[in-house]
Amino acid sequence: MTSEKLQIWLDAARPKTLAAAFIPVLVGAVLAYKDSAFNFTASFVAMLCAFLIQIGTNFANDYYDFLKGADTSERVGFERATATGLVPAKHMLYATIISMGLAFVLGLYLVWHAGWIILLIGVLSLIFGIAYTGGPFPLGYNGLGDLFVFIFFGIVAVMGTYFVNALEWSADSFWASLAIGALSTNILAVNNLRDIDQDRPAGKKTIGVLFGENALRWEYVFMLLITFAIPPHFYFRLNYHWQVFLPFISLPLAGYLVLIIWTEENKRKLNKTLEQTAQFMTLFGILFSLGILLGK
Repeated sequence: MTSEKLQIWLDAARPKTLAAAFIPVLVGAVLAYKDSAFNFTASFVAMLCAFLIQIGTNFANDYYDFLKGADTSERVGFERATATGLVPAKHMLYATIISMGLAFVLGLYLVWHAGWIILLIGVLSLIFGIAYTGGPFPLGYNGLGDLFVFIFFGIVAVMGTYFVNALEWSADSFWASLAIGALSTNILAVNNLRDIDQDRPAGKKTIGVLFGENALRWEYVFMLLITFAIPPHFYFRLNYHWQVFLPFISLPLAGYLVLIIWTEENKRKLNKTLEQTAQFMTLFGILFSLGILLGK
C-alpha cells in the first residue's frame, strides 16, 4: 500500500474524533485502578476493541451515507473516501467488516476473562455501530444517533471497561460515564450542526433536521452542564478528594466552544470546532482521570 493510499484510509478512520474511543476506556480503567482492581491486559484489549469499533462505525458511515446520498459534492464536512471515489464502495464495506471482525475476535479474550455479559455488550456494540447508518432502521437517520452515542460511547464503554478490570459493576463508573457520554454526544452535535443542510434533503432526520439548529446548540450546552456537574457530584456525594475538580481548568475552553457554536454561521468552519470539541473531550477526560488518581 502506497503512502497516499494509507493516508486515505487513515483519514477515513477519522482519527481526529477517536477521543470518543480512548477517553471512556481511560476513565473506566483509572476508576478500577483507584479501587485496586486494575488489569492492564484487560484494559489494553478493551482499548483496542473500542478503537476498532469506532473505526468500523466510521467506515460504515462512510459506506452507508454514500449509498443513501447523504454525501454529495455540496458536503462541507471532512472529505468522505467513498463519496469522492477515493475508495470503491465495496472496499469500504470490506474494511467495515474487517474492523468489526477484529474487534469481535479480540473481544473474545474479554469474554473469557470477564464472562458472557461482555459478549452481549460487545455484540450489541457491533450491531448498533453498523445500525447507526445501515440496516432497515438506521439510528442516525431517525433521530436516535445522539442517544446511541451517549449510551455506547459513554455508559457502556466506561462501565464495561471498569467491569473487565474489576469483574464487578461500579456506581462510580456509572456517574463518570454520564460526563463521558455527554462529551461524546457533543462531537456528534457539532457534526450534525455542520451537516444540517446536506442531511435534510437526504432524509437524514437528525435532531437538527427535526427541531432546528438551535436544538443542537442547546443540546451542546446541556451536555456540557451534565459534564461539569459530575466532578462536584464525585466530591460532595461520592467522597472523592478536591483534585477531582481539576477538569474545571478546561472551563474557559468550554465557554469558547459554546460561543462558537452559537455565533459561527459558516458551516465549513465548524470542522475546526468539531476537532476542538474532540480535543476538549480529551483534555477533560485526562484531567478527570488525573484528579481521580491524585486523590487516591
